[in-house]
Amino acid sequence: MRILQIVPSISLVYGGPSQMIRGLAAALAAAGAEVTVLTTDSNGDTGQPPLEVPLDRPVAQDGYQIRYFRCSPFRRYKFSLELLRWLATHAAEFDLAHIHALFSPVSTIAARVCRHQGLPYILRPLGTLDPADLRKKRRLKQVYAALLERPNLAGAAAVHFTSAQECRISERFGVQTHDRIIPLGVSLPPTTLESAAVKAKLGIPEGVPLVLFMSRLDPKKGFDLLQPALLQLLDQAVPFHFVLAGSNPQDPTYEAQVEAMFTTSPLAPHTTIAGFVSGELKTGLLQAADLFVLPSYYENFGIAVAEAMAAGVPVVISDQVHIWEEVQQAEAGWVCPCAVDPLVEQLRAALQDLPECRRRGQQARTYALEHYSWPAIARKMLQTYQEILNQHTSH
Repeated sequence: MRILQIVPSISLVYGGPSQMIRGLAAALAAAGAEVTVLTTDSNGDTGQPPLEVPLDRPVAQDGYQIRYFRCSPFRRYKFSLELLRWLATHAAEFDLAHIHALFSPVSTIAARVCRHQGLPYILRPLGTLDPADLRKKRRLKQVYAALLERPNLAGAAAVHFTSAQECRISERFGVQTHDRIIPLGVSLPPTTLESAAVKAKLGIPEGVPLVLFMSRLDPKKGFDLLQPALLQLLDQAVPFHFVLAGSNPQDPTYEAQVEAMFTTSPLAPHTTIAGFVSGELKTGLLQAADLFVLPSYYENFGIAVAEAMAAGVPVVISDQVHIWEEVQQAEAGWVCPCAVDPLVEQLRAALQDLPECRRRGQQARTYALEHYSWPAIARKMLQTYQEILNQHTSH
């Protein structure tokens, strides 16, 4: 089975949605598929240098191939005319395309090229069909959807949602879609770093529960809930140390604002700003944490939550992180509405009962290993691909 994965960027700076392509491609290849990833060299906003990668030739990685193309024109939008030209020329060499992201010009036009070339394709929205996300730049998105994304959805062999809640609430613009719900997988880099070494490296004190936020710094992540919640815990003399790990390469001004929320308040002595972390330091920091927190206003899956669970860390999340039902059923953490007082209540409940924290962390790891392992995801995905190809052949 020859599969194309098409995504605007796989740079680590864009967070989970981009990074997961690497895990998916490797798992599909290990399961026997021939996988080619088409992407751009985008590596942040227009002020960032592009990825230093070979362009328009196959780069072997973990059993699959990546083809990078120069962002040009419209670098800010991760667009590549050369990628689309290559797709139009080579589409017939593949059985199916899996396109990641809507409202992103290169993905949008790639779907149109696939239709024109007769190549069946799956769309993965990445949360862009969430009503909360559609409210951003609403008028522009209404026009974009009517002209471009509505025909793409109508022509898709399937729409790939990563949680049941994402599927339930997503807008389809009046189109009847063929929906498939398959979660994302997680894999953490191995680490030899002990928790004590991680804490020493980042200046995190010993002997106090470590509360970790590790995700892209974005307004939807609920910092306006988290900061006052932590201040209340401080006033109530609940011991903790907070670590903020993440960045926003596309909006460094917002990143600085978020950091200032914690460093220019009474939380400053109880906060460590870790910045963007990756590799073994990321894994080590997760393993050192007692509690992971993400009170997002909307999150179509929450790859950071799944990573924390895989590391055995219990989570405190909002009920707008769309795997909250799974977290609740697995007793893998605590769930609350998007409001300060319920968040305080759940954080306090966790921090004042560390044995229960550890129990829920074990539950989290057990659930993640069973449901979010890449081999299991690859099997489900290949089954979906085969069903689509069978239907396509019969038509």
